[in-house]
Amino acid sequence: MTEQEFEDQSPRMAQSHLERAYMEEYLRGLGLSLDDLRLLPTAQARELLRAASTYASMRLSEVESRSHLVEELHGGPPPM
Repeated sequence: MTEQEFEDQSPRMAQSHLERAYMEEYLRGLGLSLDDLRLLPTAQARELLRAASTYASMRLSEVESRSHLVEELHGGPPPM
């Protein structure tokens, strides 16, 4: 993997890890884990995954909004 490919993937990988962490956080709040979903009926597992995904999406949007606010407060994006 070239350095450019790594730099292009890093933000996506970080977001993916954060999304998974938020999904796990949601499920933990229900006393479940991602592994526990395999033991549930398919329809129930899908519904829980959908709810966890929605929760994660909302949290990621919140992170992105805060990032944009910080950029605005500090005069734009950080220098590269």
